[in-house]
Amino acid sequence: MTPVSAPPAQQVDMVNLHRVLGGLAHAPTRAPACRLVGPKGEEVALPDAVFYVLERVVEVLARGDSVTVVPVGKALTTQQAADLLNVSRQYLVRLLDEGRIAYTKTGKHRRLRIEDVLAFKERRDGERKNALRDLSQLTEEFGGYEKELK
Repeated sequence: MTPVSAPPAQQVDMVNLHRVLGGLAHAPTRAPACRLVGPKGEEVALPDAVFYVLERVVEVLARGDSVTVVPVGKALTTQQAADLLNVSRQYLVRLLDEGRIAYTKTGKHRRLRIEDVLAFKERRDGERKNALRDLSQLTEEFGGYEKELK
């Protein structure tokens, strides 16, 4: 579950690849007939599912973000979930004890479904975005921002 990101020197290539793949993905036909060419010239048909995963991964990398591919339904350890949420394991355990993220126990060990962790992350990020918007609005209302000088 190590995140992968494009080095800065490859960022332009990622953006160009995203443009090409995005154009193919939104073409009138359902799925483009793409082929993967290996380093020795060997060719293999790229299955539709792999094409769409590749298109999504390149979209994320082209934005400059990192990506991790995790199978749906995968059970995570508390450390893996904490890493995914970018929090300490102790903080994650507190969230589990508060019932904010569902988990199961295997012996003494807690296991979390990737879907539950990602759902929590989406809720948390939405709450943060709303709080920041509200704070910015309050600051604006109370004259916290100076007028732009021209």
